[in-house]
Amino acid sequence: METRYYHGNLTPLDVAQALVARFDHGNLRAQSFSSHDKIIVQIASRTMRASGGQTAMTVALERIKDGVSVQAGEQDLLGVAVSLGQTVLATMLNPWNVISRLDDIAQDVTSLSLADQVWEEIENLARSAGANFELSERLRRLVCAYCMTANPVGEASCIACGAPLGESQPRTCLKCGFVVKSGESRCPQCGEPL
Repeated sequence: METRYYHGNLTPLDVAQALVARFDHGNLRAQSFSSHDKIIVQIASRTMRASGGQTAMTVALERIKDGVSVQAGEQDLLGVAVSLGQTVLATMLNPWNVISRLDDIAQDVTSLSLADQVWEEIENLARSAGANFELSERLRRLVCAYCMTANPVGEASCIACGAPLGESQPRTCLKCGFVVKSGESRCPQCGEPL
């Protein structure tokens, strides 16, 4: 399961609507379900599809401070593997059988990249909304504990009263957008070196 955090003007509903609009056609069906503060988007092969094997994946969307947490589950590829196996067996029996399986092969190849297509759609939406893995404008400000003045991230001391701001400087992982604490050498979410 992969999780990414997008900071900016983006909501779970925006992401869910974009995923349903992009993947609810052809051999795929996409639908969203919401419960309290979370939206689940399921993308799967239609039951009466024209070609290719069965595949499915789930994306969980949750509102976080100044953005969205996107958690994509592993794609189920067993049905695609079975379909490709049938193509190989049919071709071994008679090489001309590959012609009758061309639609299945094309659909299976497309299905193999479903997870990449989902992340690409989310990245495009985030980019168009101005959201990314960097700290949002609100999180780029530190409030002084002594005088309650907002200070830009990176300031060693308060611009109003001079009190030390300490090690409370926030930053994000450049790979997944997780807000990490100072002093951490690896992202606790994805393990990427900081």
